[in-house]
Amino acid sequence: MNSSSPTMFCLLVLLLSAPWAADSGSVLDDFYQCLALNSELSGPLSAAFYTPNNSSFSSILQSSAQNLRYLEPSVPKPELIFTPSLESHVQAAVICSKQLGIHIRVRSGGHDYEGLSYVSEVESSFIIIDLAKLRSISVDIEDNSAWVEAGATVGEVYYRIAEKSKTHGFPGGLCTSLGIGGHITGGAYGSMMRKYGLGADNVVDARIVDASGRILDRESMGEDLFWAIRGGGGASFGIILSWKLRLVPVPAKVTVFTVPKTLEEGATKILYKWQQVADKLDEDLFIRVAIQVADGAKKGERTVRTSYNALFLGNTDRLLQVMNKGFPELGLQRNNCTEMSWLESVLYIAGYPSSVPPEVLLQGKSSFKNYFKAKSDFVKQPIPENGLNGLWKRLLEEDIPMMIWNPYGGMMSKISESEIPFPHRKGVLFKIQYLTIWGEADKESAAKHMDWIRKLYNYMATYVSKFPREAYVNYRDLDLGTNKNNSSYIQASIWGSKYFKNNFNRLVKVKNKVDPDNFFRHEQSIPTIPIPTKKRRGRKHHHTL
Repeated sequence: MNSSSPTMFCLLVLLLSAPWAADSGSVLDDFYQCLALNSELSGPLSAAFYTPNNSSFSSILQSSAQNLRYLEPSVPKPELIFTPSLESHVQAAVICSKQLGIHIRVRSGGHDYEGLSYVSEVESSFIIIDLAKLRSISVDIEDNSAWVEAGATVGEVYYRIAEKSKTHGFPGGLCTSLGIGGHITGGAYGSMMRKYGLGADNVVDARIVDASGRILDRESMGEDLFWAIRGGGGASFGIILSWKLRLVPVPAKVTVFTVPKTLEEGATKILYKWQQVADKLDEDLFIRVAIQVADGAKKGERTVRTSYNALFLGNTDRLLQVMNKGFPELGLQRNNCTEMSWLESVLYIAGYPSSVPPEVLLQGKSSFKNYFKAKSDFVKQPIPENGLNGLWKRLLEEDIPMMIWNPYGGMMSKISESEIPFPHRKGVLFKIQYLTIWGEADKESAAKHMDWIRKLYNYMATYVSKFPREAYVNYRDLDLGTNKNNSSYIQASIWGSKYFKNNFNRLVKVKNKVDPDNFFRHEQSIPTIPIPTKKRRGRKHHHTL
């Protein structure tokens, strides 16, 4: 389909009789007709449309949504969910939406923490383009690559790679139900990041639909746009159709362990030491720390438990050598370690019981659905023990708090901050993810937990990165600022500099070039800068009669 063909635009003109603000039924009818005329048909297109009148609308809306805060009855719902099954459907959806003035949200996995792929607070009406049916995976071991459509989950990608080779992998996310389309747009970190960098560092090509409805690959989109989509945040520049991933070597056997330490077992001193060594250990070793509140030794008491959860790209003997030299304080023993295939380690790190077969990865569904709020930080100096003690005090005040500390260093320190938009590189010791989770739907409960995590975030300001206080874009946090009420570039740069540091300005330039009308927009999308029209200098003209 040629998006610029005269025939297509003649057909579109015939369909543009009703604005989106008019009766929504007529506009949806127009949208349907437009799609049918301008995309390949692999079957009845109506089967890909879900409106609130359909019995399955709610189940489709909730299918990949993680955060129940954004499924509440009071939260705006889409007029339509469109589930394309061909690239041409996505292409036509962009052209038709743009021409009809329909605002779109794009969802590949639904893991976005603030629900931006399936909720819009800034537009009165919107539709969702859900890419769940675009999930083909083509692995080429000889080329060390795989083409993966946007709707596939990272778990499916890992499974299909392992199906072809036991010694190939991909350094993507730890949570296996992430949609690969949106995951890589934010950077995509995982348990092999210290060895191979981010998922976005290992993308060699892509196919996207741009704001004009053109399907572009790396060559036709150009290096500026290709740079922007690998870490510049989702849904600002186009719709990702597929990524070409560079596969990386993994050992036939890797080693994993989980070692818990409570406050009573010296957790504070051990964690203080971890901060000093985690980024300097062998780059084959990734040790993250999950911090939670747990039952204490006495009934009714609570304590803080730190769990050291690790992947080592090697065998137990070499791991013990690395740990005894670099982090003996943890007291790792041989019986803490388990050797397994890389694919089995994916399940282990994701928290699946050992009895669960790898085929669970093909289900592509999130097992984590809760009411929650998340925030993030990057740490460049170890947090002192008195700072940790203040942290423990605050965690013990909350019902279900959680923190995850992910180590940096290794390859993450060797890649330039400007190589892709993701800038958190050299000098970062570790990243913090903060979470508070609750089970009640009422506003009072939500307000209580949101207030707690914001106070915790304020407390941590002393100990984390500054000027800017950095944040991870895949952990969207609308507390940092939004694009509501047509906020200016200056307002957007406040949150933009936290996610992207100096790369934010380059992202804005790319946005101005590829989407000057700001068609792809949401509460934290990259803004455009209106280009002022040049005024002619007034000159006096002398007319002769």
